[in-house]
Amino acid sequence: MAKSVPMPSSQTGLRALQALLRERHPLAALRVFQAETGNVFRIRLGHFAPIIMVGPQAARFILVDAYEHFRWRNEYDPVTELLRHGVLVEDGNKHDTLRNVMAPPLHPKRLPGYVATLIRRTDQISAGWQDGAVVDMLVEMRKITLLNLLEALYNVDFTEPMKELWFSILTLIRYISPGLWMIWRGAPVPGASSARQRVDRYLYDLIHVRRAAILAGKAPGDDLLGHLIMSGIDDDLIRDQLLTILIAGHDTNTALLAWSWYLLGTHPDAMQRAREEVDNQIGNHLPDVDQLSRLRYLGFVIREALRLYPPIHLGSRVAGEELEFDGYRIPAGERVIYSIYLTQRDPALWPDPDAFIPERHAQGAQQPAFAWLAFGGGKRNCMGAAFGQLEARTVLARLLQTHEFTLVNAAVHPHMGATLEPRPGVFMQVRRRR
Repeated sequence: MAKSVPMPSSQTGLRALQALLRERHPLAALRVFQAETGNVFRIRLGHFAPIIMVGPQAARFILVDAYEHFRWRNEYDPVTELLRHGVLVEDGNKHDTLRNVMAPPLHPKRLPGYVATLIRRTDQISAGWQDGAVVDMLVEMRKITLLNLLEALYNVDFTEPMKELWFSILTLIRYISPGLWMIWRGAPVPGASSARQRVDRYLYDLIHVRRAAILAGKAPGDDLLGHLIMSGIDDDLIRDQLLTILIAGHDTNTALLAWSWYLLGTHPDAMQRAREEVDNQIGNHLPDVDQLSRLRYLGFVIREALRLYPPIHLGSRVAGEELEFDGYRIPAGERVIYSIYLTQRDPALWPDPDAFIPERHAQGAQQPAFAWLAFGGGKRNCMGAAFGQLEARTVLARLLQTHEFTLVNAAVHPHMGATLEPRPGVFMQVRRRR
């Protein structure tokens, strides 16, 4: 007979609280729960009482084996309210149809055509850095990823709109992040309504202008915005996809790039090795996709950053019916969370799991499938994974090519927002290479 999922004891809860206060992030508490309770346990914050699962077997169960018995959409969550019917929060045929419409501009064969944009927008932001100044790489990478995404996928220059919408976008990210809503349904987020209105106004204007231009034969239809318009879906559903990609597509790579700079900054030997690789493979030329693909060590750095600090640090599902996993009963309607962060730092899977060791990826996969989950898995793996990895490699390579970086504040901790961010930021002194 299947067992009920265990709750941590009060003593374990106290140790978890101590870990949270010491390390300043809830993931530290979850590590205590896992260590003392096992890979399946329940936490409770008021009426928010999800089942937490850790490990490759749990991920495979949720993402593949029992895929048809879980649903992504949860009407309770702010992300569903914000994205409405975005591909990220749809299930079944609705999800599959939207994904098929959006797939062509994100196909790997399109990647070479994006490199020039990625370099140009990276140079645009770095040109504003004063030599010897200290900049927050979390903020600067967000500027770059927003410009990259809007030009590559929507074919628009976001330079001026970014100034107007910057704080609105940050407010919407805060709105969908873990917070008071978990224990107080409908908890207000100051400014969220007006922020949504401003971003919506911008997106609907994009749709209307592009639709008119396509009908007049004056605009391409082969980017993401064009594909959505040409598919015949209505403006509201197009808005939902554009906002989904805008929020999810830039915020994940913002976090990845910021953590990569933090890790390189705290490991100067790795920074030097990555810079030397860029110099040897690319020299003083503008990188092309073939040269970028030869940056093997930089690829290991990115993969290790994704292991240590996965931007999407957990996956949430709802059990569509009663299920059983590893002898535990999962009642229908329960929220089930698989922890990417804990799985990728499990000492049973990863030797010296908290250490930054890019070389551990040199031999290919040494761990079981689903031990590394940075892009999910199964039918709902990240559709922008190829674009995101190309962007990360291009931005890091270009900036290593043009600048020297010195970390000035190593006191950084993970923050569980919409993505896993370094707080209070990654402050680095930047100097242009001569």
